[in-house]
Amino acid sequence: MKKILCGAIGSCVHVAGLYRFTQLAEKEGYLTTYLGGAVPIQKMIDAVVEVQPDIVALSYRLSAEALEKLLEDFFADLEKVDRRKRVFLFGGTIETAAIARSFPQFSRLFDGSEDEEEVVLFLRNQTAEAEEQRIPPQRLGERIVWKRPYPLIRHHIGLPTLEETGEEVKILADSRLLDIISLAPDQNAQQSFFRPKEIDPKQDGAGGAPFRSEGDFKRLYQASRRGNHPLMRCYSGTRDLIPFSQVLIDTIHNAWAAVPITWYSALDRRSDRPLLEAIRENQQAIRYNAERQVPVEVNEAHQWALRFAHDAMDVATSYIATWSAYRLGVQEYVMQFMLCTPPELSPKMDLAKALAKWEMVRPLVEESERRGSPFRIYKMIRTGLLSYKTDTDLSKGQLTASMFYGAFLQPDIVHVVAYCEAIRRATSVEILESVKMVKQAINMAYRGLPDLSADSELEARKDLLIAEASVILDAIRKLDRTIEDPLSTPEILEQAILTGILDAPGLSKGPAKADVKTGIVNGANESLDENGSVLPEKDRIGRLGARLV
Repeated sequence: MKKILCGAIGSCVHVAGLYRFTQLAEKEGYLTTYLGGAVPIQKMIDAVVEVQPDIVALSYRLSAEALEKLLEDFFADLEKVDRRKRVFLFGGTIETAAIARSFPQFSRLFDGSEDEEEVVLFLRNQTAEAEEQRIPPQRLGERIVWKRPYPLIRHHIGLPTLEETGEEVKILADSRLLDIISLAPDQNAQQSFFRPKEIDPKQDGAGGAPFRSEGDFKRLYQASRRGNHPLMRCYSGTRDLIPFSQVLIDTIHNAWAAVPITWYSALDRRSDRPLLEAIRENQQAIRYNAERQVPVEVNEAHQWALRFAHDAMDVATSYIATWSAYRLGVQEYVMQFMLCTPPELSPKMDLAKALAKWEMVRPLVEESERRGSPFRIYKMIRTGLLSYKTDTDLSKGQLTASMFYGAFLQPDIVHVVAYCEAIRRATSVEILESVKMVKQAINMAYRGLPDLSADSELEARKDLLIAEASVILDAIRKLDRTIEDPLSTPEILEQAILTGILDAPGLSKGPAKADVKTGIVNGANESLDENGSVLPEKDRIGRLGARLV
């Protein structure tokens, strides 16, 4: 067990931060000796000789001028009686930390700008014996476990040039505030990476960075090999998903793949793939990544919600996504909860929808445990971009408020969306500012929230959504009762869209019906009839005239 000796030196009696540091160290398994405040230099030196600590933590929050002499005396006198190699830490104000920075003996300075998580992770790294062990784990599941109880923090970056993007990646890695950097390629790369003749140079950099070769990805990965060595990942592309998956595995060690079931097709026009062809290729890409032990996110349900699909539809498509991942052999599944989508949802109804999604898929995890075939789900929350305003101050409030109540879902990953994204792409400046706001909101929530699931209205809404989503799923199953697994059969999923069982008002006609009408009722997004009344799923589907065999 490593030992830490802590004390506020000189005449400094401010010990709140120092005492909190000892509490965190004890939780991380350190044996601490706390000397308190106003510790004379000679007493501190005597304690070092007596305790023989691995780490010596000095604190001082008074005059910066007086500190310099104190530290000179401490290190000079200590060297006379103790030459053992130790780790020295300093904690104080920004002014006193600036003085301490001139003393090379200090391995780390804390000036009050750090959050609790940063201190804990530093302490954990100090328990690693070898330097290479101090690089955080480089696989998603291992990094989640390593960082608990704190969630991993993710943001995306994709500026108009690779040079800009690379420099920003370096800044983000050096900040140590992000655990995951998602690279955002431009639409040319997502659609035509393997078809360079189809690339329109006038669209270079539109929507992301212009990746054109494997070397481009490798250079960005190398740019991230600093700071806290964040995990790297990238959008999956909108066609040629399997070769693109392999490129990402080979170049950036893709932390996880994100592949839809029905999207990037004629359904949303982000690709010219026919719907059935897209479903088949998307499923093949999911299986391809799963076979190579790459975690997978099936980014399906939130695409429906972004097109104003009602809550029951969102829950049903979330189940289809998770079920598909389960059936296609995924062992580590990233389940996204996009909050505030649509923006008019109340927090209560938003959480009810998220909890309904979670309750529906938990049996899959339990079944996998019984069968001895792992299926782990990592929960990821984010704020829906639709809820952001062009006034960035309002978006800052939206970001922090949504992540505060989203913390109730106990996420493994928090996907931060910078407050400026509604009006411009985020650089490291806005990203780091947004991350700090979110981390503060999450840390506040983790100190203790009431049991929101005990709210009777929330509980009733969750149960209703599970029942309504089940009606949708049963209708899909009944499209062909002879199919063993209709919810992951491409032809059946295509028919579910063609018949309108799966539908959203924000879609264009063909292949979707785009006939469903939705609206906000009591903070929830509901399917509505022609009179604006809530339309239950049994009645909505009954009106479709779908042939159920």
